Amino acid sequence: RGPAGSSAASVAGMEELLSRTVPPLPPYETKEKAPPPPELRSAEFVRYYRALEAGPPRAELLTRLARDFGVDHGRVAEFSAKVLQAREQQRELGALLQAEDRLRYYLSPQYRGLFQHLGRLEGGLRFLVELRGDLVEGLATKAVDGPHIKEMNGVLKNMLSEWFSTGFLNLERVTWQSPCEVLQKISDSEAVHPVRNWVDMKRRVGSYRRCYFFSHCAIPGEPLIVLHVALTSDISSSIQAIVKEVPPAEPEDTDKITTAIFYSISLTQQGLQGVELGTYLIKRVVKELQKELPQIKAFSTLSPIPGFTKWLVGLLSSQTKELERNELFTESEWQEISEITGDSTTETLKKLLNNNEWVRSEKLVKVLHSPFMRLCAWYLYGEKHRGYALNPVANFHLQNGSVMWRINWMADTSPRGIAASCGMMVNYRYFLEDTASNSAAYLGTKQIKASEQVLSLVSQFQQNSKL
Repeated sequence: RGPAGSSAASVAGMEELLSRTVPPLPPYETKEKAPPPPELRSAEFVRYYRALEAGPPRAELLTRLARDFGVDHGRVAEFSAKVLQAREQQRELGALLQAEDRLRYYLSPQYRGLFQHLGRLEGGLRFLVELRGDLVEGLATKAVDGPHIKEMNGVLKNMLSEWFSTGFLNLERVTWQSPCEVLQKISDSEAVHPVRNWVDMKRRVGSYRRCYFFSHCAIPGEPLIVLHVALTSDISSSIQAIVKEVPPAEPEDTDKITTAIFYSISLTQQGLQGVELGTYLIKRVVKELQKELPQIKAFSTLSPIPGFTKWLVGLLSSQTKELERNELFTESEWQEISEITGDSTTETLKKLLNNNEWVRSEKLVKVLHSPFMRLCAWYLYGEKHRGYALNPVANFHLQNGSVMWRINWMADTSPRGIAASCGMMVNYRYFLEDTASNSAAYLGTKQIKASEQVLSLVSQFQQNSKL
């Protein structure tokens, strides 16, 4: 048989596997009594899935699972009608609640049963995290798409959110004595400031540093999300001071430690994207540090500003298209910039931003300092997505109740830092007594709590730049 024949056979095999391993939804009346399917069936699904190549074969299986084993729409329509009927006839409350309970039962997709049984298998939870990782990646690359898949991704995310709630999570501290595999995983998963070598890793778990992660009781010792902390005497304004190579530091002098800087938080499992872990991790680490070092008075982040350069270049492009003059800089700033770049349009400046070359010119760095600081303040404070901060890192820390505290010029001079945010970083400060009220204000009325420095940069932007 040619490839077409073999692919038809594999589709038939897939359909047969799914109809055998995805348990049917038992009738409502017997839902409590229905025996779970034999463990072998769930294990067979895991084996089959793992044997498939990543990419199109897995995408095909996930698409079929989502499309053919979802909700029974006929049943849902039937019981929705019964709920309406019970309301119209104003039957006693018990009858209405019972009709609603039936409807709720039939709103559950069939594949949910499979996920539930997989979650109870040994190693099943780890498998479900992998499976959701494939879903998240497939949706991002459009390898899988459509309402059924999006729905299944949401259902699985909600199930994982329950299974990975704080009661099941263990906080673990990483030191140089931690198992080698753990150190390797922490090093590999560092998404914010890549670890260069073992000396660098040793420094990040050494004196004046703390590193913590959450693991799950069903997946012991496996870092799910990692938080790196620097213990300092003030709120850091440069990441190089924290992650640059230095010889192993002297033993800690606790009198020098008054501040905890959260400088990196990384999710190690793509399958847990959107599952609320970061917020809990920060809260638990704050408690841990307060116990160990009660003299710490300030808790703050030193955070990247991903997307700022891209936003700025987009702004320069749209300004160029609309009119051959610029509205982001003052007259005198633009005159100086044009003299240095030798170009009265924004083309050269855009090129220099895109290839990181502008940092090589001391003059340019000096003249761009002031306008870039106010543009960055506006990007963080003023640019919105559905009323909340457009920048994802800002949105995360503001939801947690922090204050937008300080924007730092040339705080990350690594090529990555220059490319992503023109070298700027921002501190989000956590005033523990105010986090709950700040969080409620941000989520409820979309108010951003910000310091004098940030607000004054925002008002400079409003005076000098027109958007």
